[in-house]
Amino acid sequence: MAMNIDRRIIKSKQALKESLLSLMQEKDFKEITITDIVKLADLNRGTFYKHYQYKDDILEEIIDDVITDLTNSYREPYKSIDTFDVRNLSSSAIKIFDHVSKYGSFYTLIVKSTSLSGFQYKICEVIKNLALQDLYDNVTGQKINREIQASFYAYAIFGMIIEWVNQGFSYSSNYMAEQLLEIIKNTHGNSVYKSHLEDSNKEK
Repeated sequence: MAMNIDRRIIKSKQALKESLLSLMQEKDFKEITITDIVKLADLNRGTFYKHYQYKDDILEEIIDDVITDLTNSYREPYKSIDTFDVRNLSSSAIKIFDHVSKYGSFYTLIVKSTSLSGFQYKICEVIKNLALQDLYDNVTGQKINREIQASFYAYAIFGMIIEWVNQGFSYSSNYMAEQLLEIIKNTHGNSVYKSHLEDSNKEK
């Protein structure tokens, strides 16, 4: 019985999130009412107030969901290994585009709408900080500034995401992963990274 209740809660919350994102494609966030959200989600106001106090709470939860999933997806290729050798990386290990596909409505919104355009920077910062915190490049020369290098890769990946969104997700997530891998291998194919992920997990 509890499992059915949990599923119902997840389903209701997901419907409210999807409703809000859909409405934000059409109008400014401040113009959207709770009535608009529940009507499109085919739920009642009581259901809304069981889970949230304000519409801002839904948006905050969506952003938390996206960042958590983005972090897990980015870490997927090296989450359980000490040394991350780009030469041995396969496109199937790259999950960041599966993540973007999963949250397609959100990424479409931050690319094509002014509603959440500021989150383009937020997403890039998350990717940049993951690269800085988790990985140490054993090969790169001393002349390269790690922060600038991490920014370069973060904005390059986000550039691919923008292109994918603007193309209407016409390519598969696997194709996008293959393209990213080919680009990485052709620009910096001999990179071997030392993962700091296990060390940081121990500190938590």
